[in-house]
Amino acid sequence: MEAVDSIHKSATGRDNKQNRTYRSGQLTPREAHVIRISFYLLVAALVQSVCCADVTKLAREDRTVLQDFSRFHEVRATSDLPPSVVALCTNGVDKLAGPGEKWNATDSIVDPTLPAKRLIWAAVGGDYYVVHFERGGIAHTYHILIAKLANNHAQSKVVWRAMGGPFRNYPAFVDALRSGKLDDRLTNSKFW
Repeated sequence: MEAVDSIHKSATGRDNKQNRTYRSGQLTPREAHVIRISFYLLVAALVQSVCCADVTKLAREDRTVLQDFSRFHEVRATSDLPPSVVALCTNGVDKLAGPGEKWNATDSIVDPTLPAKRLIWAAVGGDYYVVHFERGGIAHTYHILIAKLANNHAQSKVVWRAMGGPFRNYPAFVDALRSGKLDDRLTNSKFW
């Protein structure tokens, strides 16, 4: 390397210690650093996509009820849901758009009168309501809310919340529930 440095200095008049030329196949320290960081980001992304959080907060009794297909029938309109269930989906602040209706799907709000969440489908079984909806914003997310009616159907209480999907229908949701493709760790986050 000393010979290369002296030849470079005599040809260019500059010292080559700061601007070393590397042989073919060798990486500069900066290139090696970029590759290393890229590798770590790739591994982190793969781990996130491969790992599914186990459903940890859903009671066994509720899970058993939810897995009984015969108890539930699907509805596809917000008007088929009690207002107290819709309020749980929207945190009581906003409306819930129906399937196919206009809504604010991104963080670029064109019409502030449109809701930020939209119903995909819901299923009703006795006192249980399973609501699958999407939330717009910077992160477009999909949610499942399980609610139960209380006080002679006047109020609803949250049984369980999770993120995951989208799911085409109720059987697809049950398959995801059985296989651990739902994440109930972020149920108290601002992204709910």
